[in-house]
Amino acid sequence: MPANGETRRMKNWVFYIIFAAVIAAVLVIFHFISGRQFLDWSNVKGIISRSAYPCFIAWGFCFLFACGYTDMSIGGVVVLGSFASCILGNWFGLPGVIIGGLVVGLLLIFINFLIFTYSGIPSWIAGISLAMIYEALAFLLKISKGTKALISTSLAKEYRILGQLPWCLILLLIGFVIVYFIYNRTTVGLNIRALGGNKDVAEKLGINTKKTLLFVGLIAGILVGVSCVLQQSYAGQTTVKTGLTSINMIFQPLAIYLLAQIIRERINIVVCVPICAFILYSIFNLLTMLGVPSGTLQEAFLGAFIVIFGIIGSRKVKGVVK
Repeated sequence: MPANGETRRMKNWVFYIIFAAVIAAVLVIFHFISGRQFLDWSNVKGIISRSAYPCFIAWGFCFLFACGYTDMSIGGVVVLGSFASCILGNWFGLPGVIIGGLVVGLLLIFINFLIFTYSGIPSWIAGISLAMIYEALAFLLKISKGTKALISTSLAKEYRILGQLPWCLILLLIGFVIVYFIYNRTTVGLNIRALGGNKDVAEKLGINTKKTLLFVGLIAGILVGVSCVLQQSYAGQTTVKTGLTSINMIFQPLAIYLLAQIIRERINIVVCVPICAFILYSIFNLLTMLGVPSGTLQEAFLGAFIVIFGIIGSRKVKGVVK
């Protein structure tokens, strides 16, 4: 008789094969429903390119939710980081694109976690307040005479290569390796997950909770910074509105994370994220091909996905988000 470990590995491999076969079958069905357009390489390239930047935000959610915190201001940070990528990119070329998004994303998310850690305010409340501040700042930059022209100008096409294949895929692979290692193979990753399990127990085990939370801010800040770079490189220009509309920018990464939660018992959640991103954007791509209008019914589908994935993914999770 096989040992328990061998039995589990066999079950996992069976699951991987069935899971891959189901995805392949669904993609083939999508192909025929779309009039044999879905699996056209130009369309697949578009799905991959569009999936890249939400993956980094979803990986950031892996660290945020693992330690029991949430941050509703990430959309506002992405807007400001995209502005910085655009301005510095047009000034200094590709290095400016990278530095602008990374610096703003890292700085603002780290500031957020300084507030979360030392203020005692629940992170979801502080995050909403910070989202309003970042939106207002972005709007002021948009209408100010000194910066309006810089913000309204699209990123030059020759500096947008990071949002297209193969570069976005290369960044995605590099990000995957680094995130997987940090989340699963480092003391920091272990401490983050222990903190989310039970803060009091984590402190009794000698884990410095404040230091761990600041590491979360650092890691999530870098991931959000990369997403700023990829988002601006893909879109070319970022719009801004007030009234907490920036929160809409995190709904798709949130849906990716929640879908990943459902299958994480069989597949590591870091691995699940790009798979789920491709699945989600494939669905929206098919809806677009079928004439379902974006911004209306597609948003309704997204809201339904978040509710369904949230219910299924959290059915075994106890506690509240700080």
